[in-house]
Amino acid sequence: MKIGHNPDIASALAQAAANKQQAKAAAPAPAAEIAAQSASRAATGVPVTLSASARTAETGRSTADFNAEKVKAVKTAIDQGTFSVDAEAVADKLLANAYETLSHSRG
Repeated sequence: MKIGHNPDIASALAQAAANKQQAKAAAPAPAAEIAAQSASRAATGVPVTLSASARTAETGRSTADFNAEKVKAVKTAIDQGTFSVDAEAVADKLLANAYETLSHSRG
């Protein structure tokens, strides 16, 4: 017999692991349960109202944020293999956005 080898303990551990897996398989996942509850709430027709600022933000969007000509030019450059990325400009914007996000979260 090996030191520290106890067949009773090994079988008990194996049984406990099997019981745990059965319980896990039988119980619904928390995310699935929450999604089912949300779906049932949505089906009941809960009224939703938007605040004035949310309505303004929604209607305040315009096509000025989207330049179709620029998108077409970038797409053509990508298709032709001539599009190049200015890594320094990307890094600068990334750092500026990170700084802005962190400064808003701190104060």
